[in-house]
Amino acid sequence: MGRETHDISRFHVQPSLDGALAALVAIQHGVISLNQLCELGLSDRAVHSRADSGRLHRVHHAVYSLVPLNLLGRDGRFMAAVLACGPSAALSHRSAAALHEIRRTDRANIDVTIPQRSPRKHAGIDVHRSITLAAVDVTVVNHIPCTTVARTLLDLAQVLGRRPLERAFDQAEILGLLDVNALLDQIERNHTRPAAKRLRAVLDEHYIGSTPTWSELEELLLAGCRSRDLPIPEVNGLLAPNDGDPNVLRVDFVWREHRVIVETDGHGTHSTRQAFEEDRRRDQRLMAAGWIVMRVTWRQLTRNPEEVLDRLGQLLRRRQHAARGL
Repeated sequence: MGRETHDISRFHVQPSLDGALAALVAIQHGVISLNQLCELGLSDRAVHSRADSGRLHRVHHAVYSLVPLNLLGRDGRFMAAVLACGPSAALSHRSAAALHEIRRTDRANIDVTIPQRSPRKHAGIDVHRSITLAAVDVTVVNHIPCTTVARTLLDLAQVLGRRPLERAFDQAEILGLLDVNALLDQIERNHTRPAAKRLRAVLDEHYIGSTPTWSELEELLLAGCRSRDLPIPEVNGLLAPNDGDPNVLRVDFVWREHRVIVETDGHGTHSTRQAFEEDRRRDQRLMAAGWIVMRVTWRQLTRNPEEVLDRLGQLLRRRQHAARGL
């Protein structure tokens, strides 16, 4: 009986520890730090034993995963990077922008900012030290500590060119995440950084939300319009053709004064039969209401941009002359 009681006690204790571990790891996207494991009651030796047996997988120094590294998702890798850099660390720059969904990134390395010097380097992590990083600059998104949108935009101004930065501003505006007062606060507290000057320039010169392009195809056409001094279109505009159909249409580019629309066809989003049919139905509605629809493909824009822009310029001029009765 004594042995049975002892075994039952062990049976109850172990699931309690494993249950707490599993609950914490679930919140943290599959990863956990050595300090957290010790706080749950595991000794260093027990952690190493689990790692040796394959129950834990080392991601970074003192950071582990319950799943093999090839199964760890993006947010798991983000969380592991933050845990590896200490309790005051926050996901930042391009990685934070991806988490906030204001700019995608394909970089393998993960950006993390800390308010002090880092005593250790971590493979796959770009550690940024900032003495101006304050508690107000850090938030939590999907349980991951990261810089706020305002601070993230400041950091992006350090590593991106002007146009990509404008696009990040536009996307933040679309998502309702842009806080101008918070941006001004960032500029004031970081006034010696070149990034603060770039941030101020975007605020002063760019009409935020005016060019929310959704694909590189659209971005190429918009850049082409600027280079040719063509009228700047409204991007992703909403149109009611007034053709008897109550459904409003979203179009890629629209020159309302000229009643001209350009739709950019990427192969991946327009190659299905359903998409093909829907595109033609949209074109018919628009043309019946007096709009001119010009469709442009990725191949045309990348291989023959001058030809595309020449035709677009001719079309806009003719429509403008027609509107004036010339």
